[in-house]
Amino acid sequence: MRLATISVGGAPVCAAVLNDGSMLDIARAAGAVAGAAGDALRAGSMQTLISGGPAALDALRALVAEAEGGAHADARHPAGATLLAPIPAPRKNVFCVGRNYAEHIAEGDRAQKQKVGVTEHPVYFTKPPTAVVGPDAEVPIFPAVSEAIDYEVELAVVIGKPGRNIAKADAWDHVFGYTILNDVTARDIQRRHGGQYFKGKGLDGSCPIGPWIVTADEIADAHALSIGLTVNGEQRQDGNTADMIFDIPTLIASLSEGLTLEPGDLIATGTPSGVGYAMDPPRFLKDGDVVVCEISGIGTLSNTMRAV
Repeated sequence: MRLATISVGGAPVCAAVLNDGSMLDIARAAGAVAGAAGDALRAGSMQTLISGGPAALDALRALVAEAEGGAHADARHPAGATLLAPIPAPRKNVFCVGRNYAEHIAEGDRAQKQKVGVTEHPVYFTKPPTAVVGPDAEVPIFPAVSEAIDYEVELAVVIGKPGRNIAKADAWDHVFGYTILNDVTARDIQRRHGGQYFKGKGLDGSCPIGPWIVTADEIADAHALSIGLTVNGEQRQDGNTADMIFDIPTLIASLSEGLTLEPGDLIATGTPSGVGYAMDPPRFLKDGDVVVCEISGIGTLSNTMRAV
């Protein structure tokens, strides 16, 4: 299933995307669903739906099947509804992984005239909830703050089952689904603060996410997805998730060591090569640039940069 958060009358509504592109208002369609699963669906938020676990997801699949057969017409919104970030206000910071594609590491080493190479363990950082914006939202860039705004298309994993010290063999059981994330980065700020990632990657609007969450059962192999990005129609990044250094089970197992992962947590898994700062000369984003991220099996995420 494709699960989205849309804006209806200015309020966020959790919806399932139907085959014709229309949106099924999950809370409205779930009026007759009994028990805790029904409560999770009627709450109307993606966070609560994910927290509802397998029972809520099974109940939702039944509703979607009914809707595809013509039922729940009064709970449909037409195609073209305004999409918000799938989880518009994450309960905590978005987890991110740096330096997880070898070609990206190599281009960074060349650009910075250094040799870091592949790290022994994953590199983690976070982006705050205030950085999250949705599809088609304008991404603010701050000329007075940074002159080096860059892009990074990433596959983001959505956690569905809580856990700590999760074994690699069990990691897939904790995955609810996948979405697209653009790790917008102020490179000069990133370097100014001793190489710490948080400030340079945590500016307002620097975490576009969308267009929706695709549930895990829809993706046969999360490590066989084409992943790319264009700026004003020009291809800048073109890779495949098969090229991750640390695969998804490794990331989940490593991140969860002594740290509880919860339903709705997001883990961005790193970016392939082609970023702007590694070009010669560097090419950073400017006002009016349209950045489109695409991952096969999920869709596209488009945002326009806007100087503020």
